[in-house]
Order: sequence, then C-alpha cells, then structure tokens
Amino acid sequence: MIGRVQDHLEAIYGFTCEARAEVFVVDTEAAVQLGSTGRSDEELLVHEAGDALELALYLSPALLDRLKPYEAGPLGYLLDGDLGGYCQVAEGVSHFLYMVHTAEQGRTVSLLELEAQAEVDKFAICLLHRWGEGVGAWAQELLTRLFDRVSYRERLSSQERWRYEEANRVSRRFCSRMMGHVSGRRLDRLLSDLRYAYRLGAEAKLSHFVHGG
Repeated sequence: MIGRVQDHLEAIYGFTCEARAEVFVVDTEAAVQLGSTGRSDEELLVHEAGDALELALYLSPALLDRLKPYEAGPLGYLLDGDLGGYCQVAEGVSHFLYMVHTAEQGRTVSLLELEAQAEVDKFAICLLHRWGEGVGAWAQELLTRLFDRVSYRERLSSQERWRYEEANRVSRRFCSRMMGHVSGRRLDRLLSDLRYAYRLGAEAKLSHFVHGG
C-alpha cells in the first residue's frame, strides 16, 4: 500500500524519488525512541545533523492492518471502505516525499507548507483514483469530506491547532479552484496546475494556494 501511494503521487507530480518510503517505516518502539509524540497513527520523524537529513516514517500497525484487505484490489473500493485510513497513509507518504524533494532542492520547509501540501496531495490522489468514473459528484463529496467535515485532536497546542486549521483553509482554496478542471474534464490542465504548485516553495506556495495567479 505504501509503495502504491508513492507511485501514484510521483505520477501525479511528474518526478521519481529514489528513496522509497516503505524502507523508512519504523515500528512503534523505534518511533518512540526517535521522539514520536505518540498522538497519531502517522508521523514523519525528522532529524538534522549538519548537512545530513535523517527521516523515519511511523505508520501504526493498527492502521496498516486496517488496509491489508484492500492491498491487492482496485483502490476505488478502499476509498469507499476506509477513506480515512487511506488518507492517513497518503499523508505520511506525502510528508516523506515532500521533505526529500525540498532537501534535494537545498531549501528549508515550514510545517505549515508541509501540511498544506499534504492536504492537496490527499485530495489529488483520491480524486484521480476515480477520474474515469464520471468523477464530478465524487469530487464534490471528496472536497466536503476532506476539508469541511473535519475535527482536530483535543491535545493539540494552540500553535498546532492554528497550523492544521490554516493548512486546511489554504489548501481548500486551491482544491476548490481545481474543481473547474474536474467539471470540464481537463485532466492535462489539472495535472499542470498541481505540478506547478508543487514546485513552488515556502510563501510562494501558500500564496498561490490562496490567491492563484
């Protein structure tokens, strides 16, 4: 499942990452030793040592077990059966890929930028799994489920809560604009806009998500 998600995100954004996310997955014990908060089924653990960037991806055993029945079949069934679980895995892989991408570009990345890109990635990958099925109604439902029917963990600090809410706000603006390409069946334009935004960095990305242009 992790490898399939990475392959799909790479196809959407038109690049190949030599590092494979599944190789960096750690179990619960290792995640705790590496500084995991233990509050989520998904967490990217990052450590900078000089010019080196060390990564580990925690996906809880319970989460991965939930998705095992869907590993071999079409992912459309998974979106009906466990959209939330799939999106958690997609978010973890998104974080991993984006950290590797920005490191290769030699630039830093903010937590807000990382979270906002993950929100867009979840929308894009789920949307495109259903593209050939007359996706209009599904796209609107997906937009609502991912951006409107949301809740936040109670133990978040005020700063964390703001970051997640802001990531939701700015990414929703961008994904709402993409709905025009969905209704017009303009797959090439959709992919072009997604790829352009992906390669923007820092404030330019967040501004583009909100305002376009």
